[in-house]
Amino acid sequence: MTQQIDPVMPAGLDEFLHQTGWSAARVYPMPGDASFRRYFRVSHADKGKAILMDAPPPHEDPKPFIDVAQYLTGQGFRAPIIYGHDLKRGFVLIEDFGDRRMREHLDECPSDEAKIYKQAIDTIIALSKSTRADLPPYDEAVYLREVRLLAEWYMPAMRLDFDPAEFDRIWSEALAPIANAHMVTVLRDYHAENVMLLDDGDQGLIDFQDALIGHPAYDLVSLLQDARREVSAELEAEMLDHYIQTAHPDADFRYHYALVGAQRNTKIIGIFTRLWKRDGKERYLDFLPRMWTLLERDLDHPGLAPLKSWFDTYIPQEVRRIAPNMLAPE
Repeated sequence: MTQQIDPVMPAGLDEFLHQTGWSAARVYPMPGDASFRRYFRVSHADKGKAILMDAPPPHEDPKPFIDVAQYLTGQGFRAPIIYGHDLKRGFVLIEDFGDRRMREHLDECPSDEAKIYKQAIDTIIALSKSTRADLPPYDEAVYLREVRLLAEWYMPAMRLDFDPAEFDRIWSEALAPIANAHMVTVLRDYHAENVMLLDDGDQGLIDFQDALIGHPAYDLVSLLQDARREVSAELEAEMLDHYIQTAHPDADFRYHYALVGAQRNTKIIGIFTRLWKRDGKERYLDFLPRMWTLLERDLDHPGLAPLKSWFDTYIPQEVRRIAPNMLAPE
């Protein structure tokens, strides 16, 4: 996916840089993400490099990022150091982890795939054993709110009729088995574009402002069922085995992994449809075939038979292969 760069500098930037001791720094726009946040690389003759996050209120609130970054560094993980912030303007100046993301490195060096994924999974395991962050729970209410994105955006875009009450009921019943699971800190957007490969061999963590206290399988699903990078079924199985052999979760973990995967992938199909329909970001529709493949893989688990039946009834295979923007105008 080609990321767009917005060259317009945010208002009040010079004053913020002066307040943080980075006056006279050069500022360069960087590619953004699917949110309202923007990023700039800051280069100073004496201080070196930093990254400026522009998270403008009221659309964004940078405080959760700051709080989680400080939690992670306090637990010994490599999150960016916070050099300064202005919550009123939405500015955060952070440590620059460079440009070597896990994704691009593996595109160039595919032979490193197993080693780097294992290292990323070991980070998840270490995080699950750390003192939990002071964050809200990733509970049924959040799960349901997220899967409703499919109902609110994808279903109307595809002109599909369904009963919203039945949709809620089938998901509420499906999610019941993980209601009492052991809960850990989950970063929620942990994938190959948000893991930085640092010069000292560590992996740096970014884009974790939406972290919650949730199921241990969630970040594993996020990593191995990546919406933006193709992860083969074989690699997914190998890495899932590595997690289980290393972390020794309970016997229902594979079932819970498929359930969390189905929930996450359902949500993402809704989000990508919304990014197209509401925000005009049509490029996200290109990822829908991958998301349907991942979701179908999860729904094949025997424990998810009721969910699979709902999807097969209301969104049959032939419909899933049609992008919403390909439908004839009404």
